[in-house]
Amino acid sequence: MGRPIKGPSALGSDPRRLLQLTVVLAVMDFKLRFFGSVLGYLWQLMRPLMLFGVLYVVFTQFVKIGEGVPFYPAVLLTGVVLFQFFSEATSRSLASVVDREGLIRKIDFPRLAVPLAAMLTAYFNLILNLVAVLIFVFATGVKPRWEWFALPLFLVLLGLLAVGVSTLLAALYVRFRDLKPIWEVVLQVGFYSSPILYPLEIIPNETAERLIPMFNPLATILVQFRHSLIDPSAPNSWDAVGGAEYLVVPFGISAGLVVLGIWVFNRRAPDLAEEL
Repeated sequence: MGRPIKGPSALGSDPRRLLQLTVVLAVMDFKLRFFGSVLGYLWQLMRPLMLFGVLYVVFTQFVKIGEGVPFYPAVLLTGVVLFQFFSEATSRSLASVVDREGLIRKIDFPRLAVPLAAMLTAYFNLILNLVAVLIFVFATGVKPRWEWFALPLFLVLLGLLAVGVSTLLAALYVRFRDLKPIWEVVLQVGFYSSPILYPLEIIPNETAERLIPMFNPLATILVQFRHSLIDPSAPNSWDAVGGAEYLVVPFGISAGLVVLGIWVFNRRAPDLAEEL
């Protein structure tokens, strides 16, 4: 039968080609999303703003969880925008390989560019949404501080977490199509279990109800983002998790997901065209 022909790898032989192709696909997707739309990017901005508006009314006028929390509207909007990025990045990447079936079947290129491009498109939306967040933060009376210089680092950590989850989901979804509705449920659980709607202060310190959710890397980033951007009196990530040494857990989970996601995708990449 002869020696089997191995399909294209995930990374390819030239990292520059992978990077260039990722950027090209991401920019093309970003432009096509708003092509022919009169309001363009405003539609992308309206989604988190409408969700924020509903949640703000519910949790300040009825449930009143945010009562007494400094700058609660800014805290809520920031959490919604950051989680929307993670949700969009992972959901779009999950189906990205299947959506580009025609391209993968016909062209030899680094396969990792497909889920990375979907994640990068979500990153473009996040940066634009954060401009609106900063305007809102200023409007609520928050003053600029030197801690703001650390915000890009938290965005990078959030992006790395999204890369790990996205590549893992994209590799598995080709074979397991039930993964999409399952992931939608997981995202819903993650949204309500993360400190977005409720302030972390309402949970007693050093209890399982606080420590276990804080081992979630996404929750750790959200807490630190709030502390650095909005309210320095709010708990920081190491106080929330019970000590700086415990940050090894969420950071270890993030690093493990990145390594696992890329490893699984790299193993599955040569066979993606046959499995589609």
